[in-house]
Amino acid sequence: MTTTTVSEMRPTTIGLPDPTRIEMIDLLNARLAESLDLGLQARHAHWNIRGPQFAALHDLFARFYADLDRYSDLLAERAVQLGGMAEGTVRAVGNRSSLPVYPVAIEGSEHVRCIATALTSWSGSLRRSIVPASELEDPVTADILTEISRGADKWLWQIEACIARG
Repeated sequence: MTTTTVSEMRPTTIGLPDPTRIEMIDLLNARLAESLDLGLQARHAHWNIRGPQFAALHDLFARFYADLDRYSDLLAERAVQLGGMAEGTVRAVGNRSSLPVYPVAIEGSEHVRCIATALTSWSGSLRRSIVPASELEDPVTADILTEISRGADKWLWQIEACIARG
């Protein structure tokens, strides 16, 4: 995992101390990596879903990754506002994401289960990130994380509703 240094940050008069900015930039880049990873997982599911629920799940995954694109943008732009670099390359995502690896060769409802598992992991990371942002007196980052967490929980509810319980 990369750690931002003061010498790498762009100057800004945003009003937060350098140590806070460094910690928030690293936290935001970690959540960004997970958001981009989850977006790619959702796209994979969207492209490869088959079976009786194809139409509904194909549309669900498309709407989900569209929201993930918006969430990724919020995270990336906040990191840059703090004077950092938004680390959104495939290699950066691969190095930073803590999400479970998505199995490539799965079928049907397994896509729903795998997306739900990854989304649960990301949702927990988002919630755990709100506290340090608040404690370091960065209410803007805390608010962004809260907004995204609210959306992640709503998506988890919708995706879990597609899992057959027996």
